[in-house]
Amino acid sequence: MYSNIEDYALIGDCETAALVNRNGSIDWLCWPAFDSDACFTALLGTKDHGRWQITPDAPITACKRRYRGDSLILETTLETDGGAITLIDFMPPRGAASDVVRIVRGDRGTVTVRMELIIRFGFGAAIPWVKRDKDGGVLAICGPDMTVLHTPVETHGENLTTVAKFEVKQGDNIPFVLTYGPSHLKVPAPINVYEALKDTEEFWKEWSSRCTYKGEHRDLVMRSLITLKALIYAPSGGIVAAPTTSLPEKLGGSRNWDYRFCWLRDATLTLLVLMNSGYTDEARAWHRWLLRAVAGAPAEMQIMYGIMGQRRLLEWEADWLPGYGGALPVRVGNAAHAQLQLDVYGELIDAFHQTRVAKLELDGDTWAVECAILEHLASVWNKPDHGIWELRGPGKHYVLSKVGCWVAFDRAIKSAETFNLKGPVDKWKELRKEIHRDVCEKGFDPRENTFVESYGSDVLDGAILLLPALGFLPADDPRVKGTIAAVEKYLIRDGFVLRHDPRGVTGEAQPAEGAFLACSLWLAEAYIKMGEIAKAEELFNRVVAIANDVGLLAEEYDSGVKRQTGNFPQALTHIALIAVAHNLASAKRPQEKKVERAK
Repeated sequence: MYSNIEDYALIGDCETAALVNRNGSIDWLCWPAFDSDACFTALLGTKDHGRWQITPDAPITACKRRYRGDSLILETTLETDGGAITLIDFMPPRGAASDVVRIVRGDRGTVTVRMELIIRFGFGAAIPWVKRDKDGGVLAICGPDMTVLHTPVETHGENLTTVAKFEVKQGDNIPFVLTYGPSHLKVPAPINVYEALKDTEEFWKEWSSRCTYKGEHRDLVMRSLITLKALIYAPSGGIVAAPTTSLPEKLGGSRNWDYRFCWLRDATLTLLVLMNSGYTDEARAWHRWLLRAVAGAPAEMQIMYGIMGQRRLLEWEADWLPGYGGALPVRVGNAAHAQLQLDVYGELIDAFHQTRVAKLELDGDTWAVECAILEHLASVWNKPDHGIWELRGPGKHYVLSKVGCWVAFDRAIKSAETFNLKGPVDKWKELRKEIHRDVCEKGFDPRENTFVESYGSDVLDGAILLLPALGFLPADDPRVKGTIAAVEKYLIRDGFVLRHDPRGVTGEAQPAEGAFLACSLWLAEAYIKMGEIAKAEELFNRVVAIANDVGLLAEEYDSGVKRQTGNFPQALTHIALIAVAHNLASAKRPQEKKVERAK
């Protein structure tokens, strides 16, 4: 049996993250970093592939969980007939080592609790050597990896599992700390659990206090911002798309990808929501990561990079894992990093332009890098590519890809003219005009009065919703209105927006995957620009209503079975949610800040 994706909550230390099941089991953790091998992989397999469960020995009659204030400290209250306990789970911001702290607090009566720690390095494939260390901790070593468990509870080994059973009375607080370290170094020293709890709470309290958003749905916006912060790899400033791999886009299907990397495509909107929410330090760090990642020959620019800017993200399959709910294969790495996706050029140049407009300090080499990239783009913009959705197979002339090229030259022109930067502006203007004409002639279907997925296609995709947001055409243009109407006709299922047109994917009106939540939010953005605030709010409320009990959203939603699908939690979904909340608030109260691209 496997749990629903929405049964999980997130904890993290701004270098990696763990997923905690509502039943008290940590079923996913890559250590020491987001892109490391997992040591708890039950999410994609069984408990024998690694998990850490602390739960009542008696049947659970009720479960309630929450985050402590505006923090990433998770509190899960588990009720039994005999009493109740609360698990307090958190990862202190990274110090000398990385720690997962779990405190079992007695709330009512007396509860017998059992603990099972199953460590399996290498995505569940490698069983460690376990022994006691000199301080009484439980030490597990396998190759380069080492963990040590410290707790006052007596533990013992049983079937390659570290287990314990103990009683918790009202008022008790029983700590467990699992710490990671490289196996060639000394065993990390134990931490003071309660000082770590206090420090972690103060860290998140201070960070959250910097949020400048005051509009409606502030709790949801704050939770999304905290989730985004948790997905930022602090040493580099890179933002992973999600902390997981291979959670399926369609339950039981094969569209399972590794999202533990940093996509250029998310650059502009990420910068905007951070800057407009008061988080300029994170915005600067993301900009600097972007600049370092793309440094080099423009022809070698990738669509995604590793958390430190690594370029080789080789894809392979962990064939010993049965997959989430049987969805195979389980993929590690992402072969799409080598694809040509032309829209990312627009996102990159747009990100740099937005940073200038916001008056954030830029590296002195930024403009030179942009000019070199634009020189390369001038020679490749008219080539087929693999598009925003990274479809594998022959390339096409995707509409959004061409619009992304238009954005690149458009924002470069505006940066040059606004900030007195030197460049071949006349050439860029000609290219901007040529691309715009090309898209309007070849990417628009006059019979249906809509832009389409790709040149010559008669189907749509959710990405065309971005045309007004990117400034390609105004929202009141008849072609944009026709496109929105076509999306409403062909891409909406049960009130949510699909990213792929079912007519083109399966040959019949059946979706190939769940609704893509960012696309639903992009439609809400389009409604706002068209002045249809009530429709935007209705769609926004529909999306936030499917967030789980602690405010987290995955990549997609299967309305047929009412389940979240895809990697979780998904940065792009939460980024789009923040943007729509800002812009709805601004539409209702103009003094609120907009999250809008400067054009």
